[in-house]
Amino acid sequence: MDFNQQIVDTFRANGGEVNEPVQFGKKLVLVHVPRKDGSLRIAPLAAIQDDDVRYIVGSAGGSPKHPAWVFGLRRVEEVDIEVPGEPVETLRVKVEEVTGDERDAMWARFKEFSSGFAGYEKTAEGRAFPIFRLIA
Repeated sequence: MDFNQQIVDTFRANGGEVNEPVQFGKKLVLVHVPRKDGSLRIAPLAAIQDDDVRYIVGSAGGSPKHPAWVFGLRRVEEVDIEVPGEPVETLRVKVEEVTGDERDAMWARFKEFSSGFAGYEKTAEGRAFPIFRLIA
């Protein structure tokens, strides 16, 4: 089974808690990203939450290229996300890309959130990871 699909299935089956195949707890959201062809891709992404705002980052595991979903989010103003809860809840959110000093501050928070993010900087060949604000 595809790694992301395994995470999506576990997320939905456990009220948004994912501890296998990787320990995420309830710190993920499922983002319904529109593709150019009109279909949807569901991307399980780590999220930092501040009240009704969630932040996600296009780290692509430290790849030198942006994940495809970044381009999908840049084309739209709103998307659906699934958030942890009993049951998992689907929310319509406004999408805004975070830039400048605010982006840098959020990137620092992602590195505090998980040391894995700091490691991604070493393999990304200087790529700045895009960060998006999802506003409920």
